[in-house]
Amino acid sequence: MGEARNRTAVQEFILEGFPAVQHLGNMLFLVHLLAYLASVMGNTLIITITWADHRLQTPMYILLRSFSFCECGFITTVIPKLLVIFLSGRQTIPFTDCLTQAFSFLFLGATIFFLMAAMSLDRYLAICKPLHYPTIMNLRVCFLLVVFCYALSFIVITGLFLKVSQLSFCGPNVIPHFFCDLGSLIHLSCSDTRSTEMLAFGLTSFILFASLMITIIAYSNIVITIMRLPLAKEQQKAFSTCSSHLIVLSLKYGSCVFIYVKPNQRDRLDSNREAALVNTVVTPLLNPIIYTLRNKQVHQALRDALSRVKLQ
Repeated sequence: MGEARNRTAVQEFILEGFPAVQHLGNMLFLVHLLAYLASVMGNTLIITITWADHRLQTPMYILLRSFSFCECGFITTVIPKLLVIFLSGRQTIPFTDCLTQAFSFLFLGATIFFLMAAMSLDRYLAICKPLHYPTIMNLRVCFLLVVFCYALSFIVITGLFLKVSQLSFCGPNVIPHFFCDLGSLIHLSCSDTRSTEMLAFGLTSFILFASLMITIIAYSNIVITIMRLPLAKEQQKAFSTCSSHLIVLSLKYGSCVFIYVKPNQRDRLDSNREAALVNTVVTPLLNPIIYTLRNKQVHQALRDALSRVKLQ
């Protein structure tokens, strides 16, 4: 009994952050604070515009709204703690808070990937099956699709964390990261972690590659359909609706495959921090810019909203 208590002696972890650039802490704090605020404001703007404008009450924009909501939650689980690290150096985080942060990060991250697959499916139906699109992708189906993305993510990540919660932590407690990264946590455990590592590898691979396969199949069919369109103008219009989605997908999948798809968690600890910054700072900041700059309907909704404000 005493041995078991000693084996779970770690009550808190220390987030190391970026010790090599800690002397630039104030400047990095300002840069990341501005990026965080811009990202939250941009995604909140998308949520507000797509909610308020009746013309944007379509499956495409309902999925985009859900995606932006997840992005806001995803970065808020990580960035505030990162800002404190830039100001004050390495930070302690209680054991339960650390597990909660890791769970929230992976749950929202997995939901984002499933939502991106759903958005690809929506674009495939809109472009390749335009006559059947209104009946197949109605608002009820869209709502069920969003619920399914959340439910599947919750089941997968809860299963993984039930396994992680059985690990013992009795030794080193410094996490070489700016948040409670699951791989770093597993690495610090005193237990035999081979089965947990393989489960983490299997489930993260499933999340990434299942959503990636849906996306690849959807966009392959979209490209074939677009190439068959008779007019160049029609081709350009079809490509423009998908290009913004493809930019976001490339950034997301690129950084996440680099971070997570390695069977041995120890292989990826050193290079994770920089790649994770792309995933937690760069893409959430670019998403609102990419989706709004390349979308005429959102432009029109924004213009209408501004004119209403001026009139008032």
